[in-house]
Amino acid sequence: MSRAEQLSRRTVLAAAVAVAAAGGASPAAAEPPAADTADPVRAPAGFVDNRAWTTYTDWRAGTAKGARPVAGTRPGVVIGTPAGTTDYTDPHTGRTAAWEYATWTSPVHELAVPATEVIASWNARTPAGTWLQIELKGTYSDGTATPWYVMGRWAAGDQDIRRTSVDDQSDGRSSVWTDTFAIDDPATGLRLAAYRLRLTLYRRPGTKSTPTVWRVGAMGSDVPDRFTVPASTPGVAEELLVRRYSQEIHKGQYPEYDNGGEAWCSPTSSQMIIEYWGGRLTEGQLSWVDPSYADPQVCHAARFTYDFQYAGCGNWPFNAAYAATFKDLQGVVTRLGSLTDLETLIAAGIPAITSQSFLKEELTGAGYGTAGHLMTVIGFTADGDVIANDPASPTNEAVRRVYRRREWENIWLRTKRYNASGKVVSGTGGVCYLYFPAHPTPRQCRALAAVGVR
Repeated sequence: MSRAEQLSRRTVLAAAVAVAAAGGASPAAAEPPAADTADPVRAPAGFVDNRAWTTYTDWRAGTAKGARPVAGTRPGVVIGTPAGTTDYTDPHTGRTAAWEYATWTSPVHELAVPATEVIASWNARTPAGTWLQIELKGTYSDGTATPWYVMGRWAAGDQDIRRTSVDDQSDGRSSVWTDTFAIDDPATGLRLAAYRLRLTLYRRPGTKSTPTVWRVGAMGSDVPDRFTVPASTPGVAEELLVRRYSQEIHKGQYPEYDNGGEAWCSPTSSQMIIEYWGGRLTEGQLSWVDPSYADPQVCHAARFTYDFQYAGCGNWPFNAAYAATFKDLQGVVTRLGSLTDLETLIAAGIPAITSQSFLKEELTGAGYGTAGHLMTVIGFTADGDVIANDPASPTNEAVRRVYRRREWENIWLRTKRYNASGKVVSGTGGVCYLYFPAHPTPRQCRALAAVGVR
């Protein structure tokens, strides 16, 4: 499970910080594009708005400077003729290098649910010598605008740049906490009413390499404060066959990546679901791992989800982006409204990775408490209890757990809880990662649409 001090970022999402928005390697802002007229996809619960740009029509609707849309079975956007060259100094290596760049800016998306929080997701290929940045600029419900916020600087590898979130971004009304845009004081009634996203694609000057982005989008939400949630009625009883990996057997391995396996709940969960969909790493990709270590693919997942600013492997969009580096997979971060939503996905063959925090006595059979932990939901028993692959287990064989439905639903969906000291802190409000095929079956498409994802 993740270290408490790392996941404590979730307890300060409503805290105001008066610091200047961070600068970076971003070129000048693009002109405001036309409003997005596509219908938003919403989760049934009514507090989530998902919008993703994935089709050739989507890519053509954006404003491009040096970027160009590409068609095909998996449409995307690439560098065409670069818009210019800029220098970037990597804060984690101190190296300064010149990069050609191109930008693509989405149309303005009007949120069907004016949001207190927004989390971006992207799926891309970044060959050696390339990387990308994603930014968000929003309009508040009072008509004023946010600055351009950096939501991530990302590459699939770690040799050209160090993938990183950006700290100290705020305008005094909203802030970015690692991977999450948040209104500083939701009690004022201020919300984010609209946003656009900007991709900046980078490559080494004089080369023909380019990132290819297949999917970019964001999930906006306004989840009401709650210590408890209504109980759902059990539905489908089904269990998916998902590989079982323990993070605990990696304790002490590669401490440079989030202090070793004890904190690797997110990449361990990601690797389980990736392999469920057929994703495999080659011997060459795993050749850097000590051959005496079991399940080297878990070490690999930790390294290649690691956020060098957050100093952890629990950056939600970085995990989704890692999953999408495997052939024909997509990954998104969203929120769901109930266990009924998860049952809909399981019935279509789609497992989920969920984020939750709880005291030891709040989840019978876990044997631990946590300020933040990721596990995979792989099914439901005939009584409606949750079948989870919990990476916080001593062995791979012990990973499969059955947790009581009512307990599990509440610790996952609540937004407020009491910690061990009796202090009120935040919960994750139904956050989950969904990994699914680039070309889902009709049944999978219907299930994803039912929970607000397309």
